[in-house]
Amino acid sequence: MKPLSAEDIRGNWATLLLPWNQDDSLDLERLTIEIDCLIAAKVDGIYAHGSAGEFHTLTEKEFDQVSVLLAEKSEAHFVPYQIGVSHMSANISLERLQRIKSLKPGAVQVILPDWFVPTENEVLTFLHRMSEAAGEIGLVLYNPPHAKKVLTPEALGYIANQVPQLIGLKTAGGDEAWYQSMRDNLTGISVFVPGHTLASGIEAGAQGSYSNVACLNPTRAQQWREQIETDLPGALELEKRIRTFIKIHISPFITDLGYCAAACDRLMANIGGWADIGAHMSWPYQSIPLNEAERLKGIATQLIPEFFEGKDDPFLQT
Repeated sequence: MKPLSAEDIRGNWATLLLPWNQDDSLDLERLTIEIDCLIAAKVDGIYAHGSAGEFHTLTEKEFDQVSVLLAEKSEAHFVPYQIGVSHMSANISLERLQRIKSLKPGAVQVILPDWFVPTENEVLTFLHRMSEAAGEIGLVLYNPPHAKKVLTPEALGYIANQVPQLIGLKTAGGDEAWYQSMRDNLTGISVFVPGHTLASGIEAGAQGSYSNVACLNPTRAQQWREQIETDLPGALELEKRIRTFIKIHISPFITDLGYCAAACDRLMANIGGWADIGAHMSWPYQSIPLNEAERLKGIATQLIPEFFEGKDDPFLQT
């Protein structure tokens, strides 16, 4: 596909969650069906190899298999897509970018090198090399709260001025002061915030989300994104209930029980039941049992019934 600009990157983007067999092999047949479901949901875009896609555990063969499959399916249906080339090693990240460049994704997602905390000069050196390798393809920086170096909007604005191919940012967002600084410093960059803050984030000036809420139900998440444009008060009210559900019933798996965030994204998908993702996480990470999804589905149905009505959602009809 043609390279995306910052203006093209908007709305509700869904992540690929990888279906693993019990022997830790990747189930490409189930992954193909999952991509078909996301395409049918008419999400604004699809991306591979974020944290929920377990980029940090993949072999290079698995990375290539997922990338090629997503590219082929998305191109065939004219769906915007991005490929994450992130890795803790800058050299492996660069090699991944060089391998998938010929697939022509709309953009590539990167993280900063992650062992020692990079200096400002090292951040620029890394992004310049990645930009050169990407050619016309723009970069989206994934800078989560657990990154070794979390950049402020001021720092990001400076970096963006030095690296013109930096067109997007995936971040945890922040308070009112953070959003004000974002508006002051990040013009010309598409800023994406967590899915469960999509309505308030867009109201404050963000452009969209690489969405954990799409893990729950991509069709309903897309409808919520469209509601933001036509009924912001209603969308904000729904956001309050989504955030309540995540705070009370999902986040404790991380804060109290020690599961990784990717396991919670997988749990959300199993609660929604829109595709056969399975509970199994890639070794060595702990998987949340499927019976937790069964328990939480009743709670979610009561708190956010919009995601479970199923009237025009083929994946929820019984």
